[in-house]
Amino acid sequence: MSKRPEIYKSGFIALIGAPNVGKSTLLNRILGQKVSITSAKPQTTRNRILGVRHFPGGQMVFLDTPGIHVARSKLNRRLVTTAHSTLNEVDAVFWVVDACHAWGESEALILSLLERLTTPVFLCVNKIDLVDAQTVSRIKEEFAARRPFQAIAAVSALRGPGVEGLLKETEKVLAEGPPYFPQEMITDLSERFLAGEIVREKAMRLLGEEIPYAVAVTVEGFKEKPDGGMVVIQTTIHVERDSQKSIVIGKKGSMLKRIGTDARKDLEKLLGTRVYLELFVRVQDKWRQKDPLMDEFGY
Repeated sequence: MSKRPEIYKSGFIALIGAPNVGKSTLLNRILGQKVSITSAKPQTTRNRILGVRHFPGGQMVFLDTPGIHVARSKLNRRLVTTAHSTLNEVDAVFWVVDACHAWGESEALILSLLERLTTPVFLCVNKIDLVDAQTVSRIKEEFAARRPFQAIAAVSALRGPGVEGLLKETEKVLAEGPPYFPQEMITDLSERFLAGEIVREKAMRLLGEEIPYAVAVTVEGFKEKPDGGMVVIQTTIHVERDSQKSIVIGKKGSMLKRIGTDARKDLEKLLGTRVYLELFVRVQDKWRQKDPLMDEFGY
């Protein structure tokens, strides 16, 4: 008598939340590898980022989305639309909230979006390493009073506590399904796309408060040398004004050099080889308000 095959479970899970609550950090923690860029500035994530977590008997396909907020600029409206549309495509939702900043305008907007969903919603109270237990308990009660959740998890995406328990609870709601991606694959993003995102991450981290939101990065060249010992990458950092260009370049090129040095270190870890990184800065006037340029930049 042949042995009954083990049931394979799979599903798509959206990570949603207000800007800067730690969705991308949580995704990287779940995958055990960096596929989504992070910074302390809101709206770092501009595209939908896919990551695959394989576990015995199944796989979870995560979709990290741009932060949901009341969007006022044309670019931000595009980002929020990306997050909204993802909710219609998934089998479960992780609503990530910041334990240091619980209820606000963005949370009210997210709550209204979730009202029509019948898929399981997990509340993930993140950054518990920064607050006391009483605060975490209060936030759980506050959100639970507003809607039912499949489960409420207190986690630290940065440090790790609570994440494995959350994933175990998520496995329980997955239905039988196929493996959507090969075992060795953790993201569908190309190395070229990731290179541009890493450069943008370093720019966002190193520049002041306003300039990062005017920064876009395109990869003009990505070529491995014939001997396989180095990858040559050419990228362009786009800004909206000449004054921003001067700040990105810095005195005698100092800021551009810092961005390039930090980005190259991460790229060499990602690609497993030496990287020669060339950075250029170009002014694209008011690109965040121009559809053709936003299309060109991939937003």
